[in-house]
Amino acid sequence: MERIIYREIPANRGVWQLAILLGAFIAAAAGAVLFIEHHGHIVTGMNNQIVWGLPHVFAIFLIVAASGALNVASIASVFGKTPYKPLARLSALLALALLAGGLAVLVLDLGRPDRLIVAMTKYNFRSIFAWNIYLYTGFFAVVGVYLAVQMTRNVSASLVHAAGTLAFIWRLALTTGTGSIFGWLVARSAYDAAIMAPLFIVMSFALGLAVFVLVVTGVCRLTGRPFGPKLLTRLGSLLGVFVAALLYFTAVQHLSNLYVAEHAGIERFILRDGGIFTNLFWVGQILIGGIIPMIMVFHPTGRFKPASTIIASVLVIIGGLAQLYVIVIGGQAFPLEIFPGYESSSSFFDGVINVYKPSYLEFALGIGGVALSLMITGLGLKTLRILPRSLSDANVNL
Repeated sequence: MERIIYREIPANRGVWQLAILLGAFIAAAAGAVLFIEHHGHIVTGMNNQIVWGLPHVFAIFLIVAASGALNVASIASVFGKTPYKPLARLSALLALALLAGGLAVLVLDLGRPDRLIVAMTKYNFRSIFAWNIYLYTGFFAVVGVYLAVQMTRNVSASLVHAAGTLAFIWRLALTTGTGSIFGWLVARSAYDAAIMAPLFIVMSFALGLAVFVLVVTGVCRLTGRPFGPKLLTRLGSLLGVFVAALLYFTAVQHLSNLYVAEHAGIERFILRDGGIFTNLFWVGQILIGGIIPMIMVFHPTGRFKPASTIIASVLVIIGGLAQLYVIVIGGQAFPLEIFPGYESSSSFFDGVINVYKPSYLEFALGIGGVALSLMITGLGLKTLRILPRSLSDANVNL
C-alpha cells in the first residue's frame, strides 16, 4: 500500500472544457433569473395552484443530495471504515457545493430574492422554514469545520471523529427538516404524513451517494487518476442497499396512505389515475430509479463491472428526480381540500386536477444550480488538496 498523497487537480484541456460548459449553464440560469424577475412568474409554468415548480424539484434534489454526499466521509470518520478515508475530503466538499447550488436555485426562484433578508432577520419559529434557515447555515459551518479538521496535519483521530459525528448528526437534522416541510404541511393530503422525514433521509443516502460516485469517477477520468474497480464495486453495493431501503420506505408511505381513508383519493391519483405522475412513479421512480439499479449492482457477474455502478448511479439520479417531481408537483396538482371533513363549493378550480407545464426558463434555472454545484466542487479540487493522486484498490487498503 502506497502513502496517501493529496494533490490539486491539474487544469488540463478536459477540465477547461468542462469549466466552460458549466459556465455556459450558469450564464443561461442567470439570464433566466433576470427574465423571470423582469416579466414575473407568469412566463413560467407555475400558477396560483402550482406554486412550487421545476426549480424547486432541482433545489430539493440538490439539498437532499448534499446531505447524502456526506455519507462517505461519515462512514470513514464516524464508523471507522478505512477504505473510505481517502474519499472523505471530497465527500465534505461536494456536500457543501451541492447545498450551495440548491439554495441558490431556491432563493432565485422566490420571485423577490431580496425578501430573504426578512426571513433572515425576523423568525417565526412555528414555521419549519424558519428552522431550516438555521439547519442550512449550520450545515455550512459544521461541515466546513469538519473539512478543515480533515485537512489539518497532525490532528488527532479523536478530533476528526468528534467533528465527523457532529456533521453526521447535523446532516440527519437537515434532511429531517427538509422532509418535515412536506410532512407537516397538513393542507395537502399528499404531504401530511410523519413518514416524510425518514423517507427524505433514506432518499438522501441514495441520491447523495449516486452523485458522489459520478463526480469522483468523472474527476478521476478527467485528470488521469486511477480508481480501483473493487472500491467502485463496494460503493455500488452500498448504493444498492440504500436504493432498497428507499423502495421500502416508499412502500410504507403509500401503504400507510391507502390504509387511511382521507388519503385514498391522492393514492388513486398517484398510483393509477395521475397520467404523467403515475408514469413517473412506476416507470421513473420504481423501475428506472429502483429495480434496475439494484439488479445491476447485485447481479453476480454485472456487479463487478465498473460500468454497472456508474450506470446505476445515473439511473438512481433519474429516479430521484422523478420521485421529487411526483412529490412536489403531483402533490400540488391534486385538488386542495380547504376544509377537511366539510363540503364546500366555489367557482375556483374546485375538484379540478391542476395543470402544470414547466418552461425552458425553469429548466435553465434548475440545471444552472447543478452546474454551480459542480463548478464550486471543481474550484475546490483545483485550489485545495482534496483528492488523492491514486485511488487504486491497493492504495485504499480494501
